[in-house]
Amino acid sequence: MAYDEVLAERVRDLVMGPDVAEQRMFGGLAFLIHGNMAVAASGQGGLLVRVDPDGPVPDDAEPMVMRGRVMRGWLRVEGDAVQGDAELAGWVRRGVDFARTLPPKPGK
Repeated sequence: MAYDEVLAERVRDLVMGPDVAEQRMFGGLAFLIHGNMAVAASGQGGLLVRVDPDGPVPDDAEPMVMRGRVMRGWLRVEGDAVQGDAELAGWVRRGVDFARTLPPKPGK
């Protein structure tokens, strides 16, 4: 399944700036802050969001699982939970805010 291009455009409208880059990853479209993935329109639908790995998992999200392994610090948010602009903006902000706490990747 390809990522939701409408969702990706909505994320792009919220996140783009001089420190943001786009990159196709894992069948989706990721938005990176200084080389650190912050949020992505998932190739499996919905949104992937980078979060504090020690933080709680909200009711409207679940831990991201890749190849049967839980990926700490990543949440999967189904498309239904980000249909509204305010809901999407909140998730995007959460991912971007966390990514900005990380050190830049070399060359970024």
